[in-house]
Amino acid sequence: MKISILLPYKENFTPNYAGAVSLFLNDTIKLSKYKKNIEVYGNTSFKNKLLPNYTNLNFSKIFFRSSSKEYVKKFLDIEKIKKSNLIEIHNRPDYINSIYGVNNNIVLYFHNNPLEMKSSKTVKERIDIFNKTKKIIFNSNWTLRKFTKGLNKKYNTDKLQVINQSTSKKIINFKNKKKIILFVGRLNASKGYDLFGKAIINVLNNNPDWKAIVIGDEPRENHVFEHKNMKILGFQKYNVVTKWFIKSDISVVCSRWDEPFGRTALEASSAGCAVIITDKGGLSEASPKAMIIKSLTVKNIENSIEKLIKNESLKKSLQKRIYKHFYLTNNYISKKIDRYRDKLI
Repeated sequence: MKISILLPYKENFTPNYAGAVSLFLNDTIKLSKYKKNIEVYGNTSFKNKLLPNYTNLNFSKIFFRSSSKEYVKKFLDIEKIKKSNLIEIHNRPDYINSIYGVNNNIVLYFHNNPLEMKSSKTVKERIDIFNKTKKIIFNSNWTLRKFTKGLNKKYNTDKLQVINQSTSKKIINFKNKKKIILFVGRLNASKGYDLFGKAIINVLNNNPDWKAIVIGDEPRENHVFEHKNMKILGFQKYNVVTKWFIKSDISVVCSRWDEPFGRTALEASSAGCAVIITDKGGLSEASPKAMIIKSLTVKNIENSIEKLIKNESLKKSLQKRIYKHFYLTNNYISKKIDRYRDKLI
């Protein structure tokens, strides 16, 4: 038996620069009862891989030809020799047309807004996806609602299922939490970093015993904020980021754009941070008990942080409530994935 997982082209399935999709797969595959039957296919230039059951699809790039199409073609060359019992495609609905016909036992995962993705923007395209797949998985109810927008109710069946991203529930001691405000993510306007930067300078000026840690990078935008109590660490490996979540008191996820789910909010919740989020996309599903900023401004970010700093009992109760209600563990989600595999294999 063989389950093939096809990553998006250029998804780095590597500890060096793993994204949300790679982390999700790494965590759930290890716990799957099918782990010995799973092969992950991708394309990365990094040598180290997250799992040994990974095949790098190498091919020669040809001028004027789509690299994504060549990537899928390389996968199909392998598929024709050793057919999979099930193919799971992550976040690339446009791969389906090439694969359908060679193997029709297909599951598609959406990690982003379907209405903004190639081959799933129109109602006609989404109906085609529905007809050519055995199962469609969404990382949040928000993403599911986007997919079903404009579709007849007959398409809203159990073929469509929400399976959130997951992580481990961290072992923490609330007494060891430090006076640290944490921002993790791309340092761009979509993530609200331009507003966070201005707000955190004011917060640190008013509270000299507190520190801010910023983890992330963004080569396409340049937002410069400096303070003697703020450190910008750049991109860090997952295990380093996890340690910061465990020791930090407050985590701010102030996205402007509609987050399809929200990996940072998920990780912060699993480590018992007092989480502050915006009401964008699926963020409230990643951290249902978080403090919500309903109108995103510099002042509202500042006020939300200050509210927790000035009220110790509120901060502690928020931390404990978020941690107590965290349930999106790798074990829980891996079992949900295996349950649909049981029916399709």
